[in-house]
Amino acid sequence: MASTLRDVARLADVSIKTVSNVIHDYPHVRPAMRERVQAAIDELGYRPNMSARGLRSGRTGVIGLAVPSLRENYFAELADSVIRAADSRGLSVVVEQTGGERERELEVLGDKRARLTDGLLFSPAALGQGDLPKLHTTFPLVLLGERIFGGPTDHVTMHNTSSARAAVEHLIDIGRRRIAVIGADHQDGEGASSATLRVSGYLQALEGAGYPVDPELIRTGAHWSRATGAESIRELLRTGVEFDAVFALNDSLGLGALRALGEAGLRSPEDVAVIGFDNIDEAQFTIPSMSSVDVGRDQIATDAVEMLIERIEDKEPGRRPRVAKPDYRIVRRESTGFPAHER
Repeated sequence: MASTLRDVARLADVSIKTVSNVIHDYPHVRPAMRERVQAAIDELGYRPNMSARGLRSGRTGVIGLAVPSLRENYFAELADSVIRAADSRGLSVVVEQTGGERERELEVLGDKRARLTDGLLFSPAALGQGDLPKLHTTFPLVLLGERIFGGPTDHVTMHNTSSARAAVEHLIDIGRRRIAVIGADHQDGEGASSATLRVSGYLQALEGAGYPVDPELIRTGAHWSRATGAESIRELLRTGVEFDAVFALNDSLGLGALRALGEAGLRSPEDVAVIGFDNIDEAQFTIPSMSSVDVGRDQIATDAVEMLIERIEDKEPGRRPRVAKPDYRIVRRESTGFPAHER
């Protein structure tokens, strides 16, 4: 039979009110008393009734995370980081996949959200700058990604352009001159996108080095997948375009590129150097291990969760929206001629 609040109070020899104060982390409880109650909670394995607490506080203790697809490594690992960050603050996470579809993204912004969770972390793929008014929700919302800027919500994004430029400059520093980029946007979509911003960094790096831009080296892709990365390399090889390096706009593209290069009998980095973007865990374990841009995924998750909690608790009503951009770093591995140990 599950332990009750009364059982904890009896074992700790305190009042039920004192146990409640400890559970709700009221600051006026003496440390010695808090330790005594916590010891009783641990001994009995007591778990607070979250439904009852939610009725009293008007909160569920649950936040939402909406991403395009967990089949994309970056979003799967981001979800893991968000869950860990939320758990450290005593919150649970419900993860939703929108498939990058406009209607499903609009659904997660609907009013029913306010009844199910305390707030939402939202990474849109289909909504754009023209959808700013739809971000005026009835519940706390923190935006992730690069589709919408200047909205009414807090926003956690990344240094897409400068980090992409640094990745291409790394290829230039190791002597590469014919650098292909794979995963560029195939549409002139509304607003910014990760692809547009990262290609901008690629172009800036070439311009800074005094290299001409060859349109044949800019390869588009509808999906950032291994299959797209592999096919992009095969197309380059079929057309006879010369290239000695590849900047993949995410790591899945890069993994596909490494596969296609190997199938063609080309070595990396000796024949073609490769660098990806996102630094997913798998990049450490490919042969060769793949260099990548680490975008600070754990920090993105922590910043987003903390921003959302502050909005849920409404600590500063009327505060202007904030934007956070965690630091990035270039992780150099075997695919650009460095040892495999960098994480």
